[in-house]
Amino acid sequence: MKIRFFEYSKCSTCVKARKWLESRRIAIEVIPIVETPPTRQELVKWMKSSGIEPKKFFNTSGLSYRNGKFGEKLPKMSIEQMAEALASDGKLIKRPLLVDGDRVLVGFDEKAYSERLTAAAVQDRSAT
Repeated sequence: MKIRFFEYSKCSTCVKARKWLESRRIAIEVIPIVETPPTRQELVKWMKSSGIEPKKFFNTSGLSYRNGKFGEKLPKMSIEQMAEALASDGKLIKRPLLVDGDRVLVGFDEKAYSERLTAAAVQDRSAT
């Protein structure tokens, strides 16, 4: 199963992450995050199971975040409300968003990618 890689093609961080993945021959399914954002249900699941603080799923430097005044709203929002907002506007989602089964990474941190994806590859090999 390929890793789902939600990206915005004009985002330099997404380009950097994609090149990192491709240089390591990690198979990904590229999904344009603006045109095809994750569903509310997927986002709720990932927020609850990933161990990542739900507000970290938000692209805090984007216009959608500022114009929607999410800095003020987030502390009062439930996970379901956050997921609904994110699913309705892919530009609100911090990118890239990488999903591999229950493993979720938000943004691009080379160390985190290396640790999580290398550990996943080792685990996958030992399962066969």
